[in-house]
Amino acid sequence: MKTFLIATRNAHKVGEIRAILGGEFQYLTLNDFPGAPVVVEDAATFAGNAAKKSVELAKWLASCPAPRAPRLCILADDSGLEVDALNGAPGVHSARFAAVDVLKDGNTPDADNNAKLLRLLRDVPAEKRTARFRCVIALTPVEPEPLTGSSPVCAAVYEPGTVLFDGACEGRIDFGPRGQGGFGYDPLFIPNGFEQSFAELGETMKNQLSHRAQALGKLQAWLRKQTELNP
Repeated sequence: MKTFLIATRNAHKVGEIRAILGGEFQYLTLNDFPGAPVVVEDAATFAGNAAKKSVELAKWLASCPAPRAPRLCILADDSGLEVDALNGAPGVHSARFAAVDVLKDGNTPDADNNAKLLRLLRDVPAEKRTARFRCVIALTPVEPEPLTGSSPVCAAVYEPGTVLFDGACEGRIDFGPRGQGGFGYDPLFIPNGFEQSFAELGETMKNQLSHRAQALGKLQAWLRKQTELNP
């Protein structure tokens, strides 16, 4: 059985990934590796940040003398919100969008990020509040495996052994938060074809529509192809 080390301590993100990929895999998180290095996400793209986390953690684990699960892969993602009226912001800065406003380093609370977004869009009419959630997932084996990027669902090969999968969910930003579920910008984001926000739609529906669900769906298809090629 393949084991994924999900490169996050974000319980919401881990829950989404587990729910979408299902029970055919084993899962670990960074909480299981307290000595893991902190990877600075300073790339200009989601793909760059996801791949950097995945590659650096795989190299660190490969150098550790402690025993580890066989067939262990690092699964890292970077995701965020792109708002057209803000020229694609907050983008890769989604989790720390309000940092400058609150004079804080690192990620900032969801409420602060949402408040800043609403303030910047205050005078933007409904028809110009288009946006999308975007996600890129990077998969890197801790030990060399015959991984290739030959499948059409694979977005790119970042470097030998690391494969990328992307997903996007189009929608719009509402004029105020709605719903109690979800996290991040979910209370403000209304996906195309719906009148409810992600926070109102609930976890089951979100996991069918979301940017992360689309990227994970491509990953699943690619894993099935790998199994066929390397039984």
